[in-house]
Amino acid sequence: MFKRLPRVFAGLMAAAAAMWMAACGGTPLPPYEPPMARTTFQNVRTTAYTHTESDHLAYGNHNALGGTLHAAGSPSRDAGYESEVAGGGNYFPVNPASRPSGPTMSSEEERKAAFLAARSGNVPTTPAIRVANTQAARSLPVNLENDPLSTRAVYGSAAADWSRWPAGTTFRIIPTGQLYKVDDYGFALSGRNTIDLYMPSKSSMNQWGVRTVQIEILQWGSDRESLRLLAPHQSYRHIRRMVLELEGKPKAAANVH
Repeated sequence: MFKRLPRVFAGLMAAAAAMWMAACGGTPLPPYEPPMARTTFQNVRTTAYTHTESDHLAYGNHNALGGTLHAAGSPSRDAGYESEVAGGGNYFPVNPASRPSGPTMSSEEERKAAFLAARSGNVPTTPAIRVANTQAARSLPVNLENDPLSTRAVYGSAAADWSRWPAGTTFRIIPTGQLYKVDDYGFALSGRNTIDLYMPSKSSMNQWGVRTVQIEILQWGSDRESLRLLAPHQSYRHIRRMVLELEGKPKAAANVH
């Protein structure tokens, strides 16, 4: 009996994956957004996900590169946002009680509803905090976990459209100082300027909610490698859209529904 359990479990996982693929096959892709400019600092709409969500159970805690999903390191400076001193180019921490925050979701259903609305741009999100491209901005959150030059740096997993943020792209979230690496993608992210941040639990996922934050790109991933990984799987519409954009065909990508 016990020897059969792995086979039964594998069958259940395969069935779950088939159901997910069937659902995506009948679901329209999210509305297409023109790509953002690839600049060092970007204001990006972010959402959050975790491996125990119903639509991720088929994949467990694995990312699209075949590795394991990782949570980011601890926020720096108690996750205090940084504000610009008028005309001075200096920065100081804002009282966390007074800083803006993303909507808090009390249930997975509420979080999903917010995500569906956010991906279409239909809900207000936390405004990005303006941080100038100065040495002060580059030195905001620094601890061993969040210092990309440290051997103890911890990169969380992030899902995105690989034609916007290619696989392997690393970035820092300015408000929290946390580091992330793009190693995943998702159906609802194809053709969208949204990054989905991996969280280790539903509570931390819900706490993040939907926020627009400023990120600093530390290193861009490879378009060529992303295209190589995605090209064999173009039978899926969301992947086809990414491939077309990576091939320099944005109009064709926008017409994939």
